[in-house]
Amino acid sequence: MTPLVLIPGHMCDARLWGPQLAAFSGTRSIHLAEIASADSMEALGTAVLAQAPPHFALAGLSMGGIVAMEVVRQAPGRVERIALLDTNPLPEADHVKAARRASMARAEAGELGSLLQEAMLPLYLSESGLTGPILDLCHDMAMALGPDVFLRQSRALMARPDQQDTLRGLNRPALILSGAQDRLVPPKRAHLMAELMPHARLELIADAGHLPTLEQPEATNAALRRWLED
Repeated sequence: MTPLVLIPGHMCDARLWGPQLAAFSGTRSIHLAEIASADSMEALGTAVLAQAPPHFALAGLSMGGIVAMEVVRQAPGRVERIALLDTNPLPEADHVKAARRASMARAEAGELGSLLQEAMLPLYLSESGLTGPILDLCHDMAMALGPDVFLRQSRALMARPDQQDTLRGLNRPALILSGAQDRLVPPKRAHLMAELMPHARLELIADAGHLPTLEQPEATNAALRRWLED
């Protein structure tokens, strides 16, 4: 059975995929990628490939999806199928870069915790899920990674390339999945990717924001299972 490589999002670790690990680890080999050690998408993609099996299924959420697109750009023949969750193939817009620079300055000043609480965590979940254990988990993951990782990942996101041509050229079983209430990466980005990849399956997860793997794990797992079994 094809191994599955999972790539977490910005300031997240393997716990982002906890429900998926529980659902799929009994039936296939799962490899958890690390995207904390470099500050460019090219380097992060190269690092994922260096640790991945020769051929694999690939799933990434948010920044993890952006890294997944870079993996495909570098080695399309190794990726047998791809799932892109709540992610964006476009380069970062100038106004987003300006906001990110301000966030980086706060992190450098030792304000990562307050930055998370004030500017980041409130946008992660659907409006029905703004409190509780998922937000606590997101806070714990980010603080465990710390400000140096925040800065490296921020630099990689700011300088990321346009991956629309990468997606146009990829003819593999593909899933494009988005939380229907995602406020960080709105579902229109999923629709854009579906236009670029007309062979892909597009699924919107109801009552989920940016983190459907945690917010609606059963619906997300069902979509991933259909993708893996195509």
